[in-house]
Amino acid sequence: MTPLRIAVVHSFYSAARPSGENEAVRDQVAALRRAGHEVELVAVHTDDEARASRLHPLRAAATVATGLGRTPLARLRSFRPDVVHVHNLFPNLTRGWVRAWPGPLVATVHNFRPICAGSTLYRAGSVCTSCLDGDRWAGLRNGCYRDSRVASAPLAWANRKGAPADPLLSRADRLVVLSELGRRMYARAGIPAERTVLIPNFADAPAAPREPARGGAWLFAGRLTAEKGILELLARWPESVPLDVVGDGELRDAARAAAPAQVRFLGALSRAELRAGLPGRRGLVFPSRCFEGAPLVYVEALAAGLPVLAFEGSSVAESVRAAGTGTVVGWDEPLLPVLDEAARRFPALVGHCRAVFAERFTEEAWVRRTEELYRALVDQPRRSPLATAAE
Repeated sequence: MTPLRIAVVHSFYSAARPSGENEAVRDQVAALRRAGHEVELVAVHTDDEARASRLHPLRAAATVATGLGRTPLARLRSFRPDVVHVHNLFPNLTRGWVRAWPGPLVATVHNFRPICAGSTLYRAGSVCTSCLDGDRWAGLRNGCYRDSRVASAPLAWANRKGAPADPLLSRADRLVVLSELGRRMYARAGIPAERTVLIPNFADAPAAPREPARGGAWLFAGRLTAEKGILELLARWPESVPLDVVGDGELRDAARAAAPAQVRFLGALSRAELRAGLPGRRGLVFPSRCFEGAPLVYVEALAAGLPVLAFEGSSVAESVRAAGTGTVVGWDEPLLPVLDEAARRFPALVGHCRAVFAERFTEEAWVRRTEELYRALVDQPRRSPLATAAE
């Protein structure tokens, strides 16, 4: 099979806010190269931009609001890809350039930023769909991006006409979604379901998988922020049950103050450290209060044979219920009986979790689906991507 020339476009978020999206993009570029394709990563790093100029926040805000600023067109024309795959343009790259690119173009929507200034469809302790449902300025009124009306203004302005008017969403030949919940939300926003394709993230399988420990602690792994549900989880966590918390964030001190005695805070761990410790747990606890995109920690838990206790309302809860990879608990249910029952059931699910991972979430499965998508688009008649287009 003839290798493809693939350009991957991504604006990397700051390292100050650890991002699974950044990790997923790096993983995907490496996977495509291992599959024999020629891949050019066309990237802008927020950390580099901030170090280069104190005016970066203002310049980025202007780019988001006006659509004017840096584009990757020069590098794309130089590389001459068969297909362009866009992941994130916010906040360092404009969106309007996609209309000038005549070749096949795919975009992955890792979050809900095109329909939500805060990107999570979450506000004040619960899911919020005000902007999605037509109140275009709710994000501005509520300061949904970084709790600031000033910071939210460029996003609210850019999104004011809704998802169908978004330059990237309207131009992309296909939109990759990471969950069925994500597909539903974008369909609700006006993006036809037939233009989306579900290709979930992948993770590496452990080189030598071990059986999860029956008596180990439960594990929470994620940012210590409001939408992740850490405070609600700790408020309900039984005193007698051990829980390890991996991660850091703005609620670190509040979480420590709220934690029962059996909760340990391990801080932020590297991906390798986290994955190495997964098999020693009773299960992964996922209490997110927002919809989520497709957290890598869920996939990595399945790779290790670790079942998941997910709280109702997230894409992970839907996946757990559909695939039978753990237990879904309601927010009003007493937690201790659920934990006791899950601890009894989960050892029998180890093999099933690994089988689900092997079927849906391996690198090979991701490459196969992605190659099928790319080749279907490349084979469609269209103008040559080498054609000269206006900047």
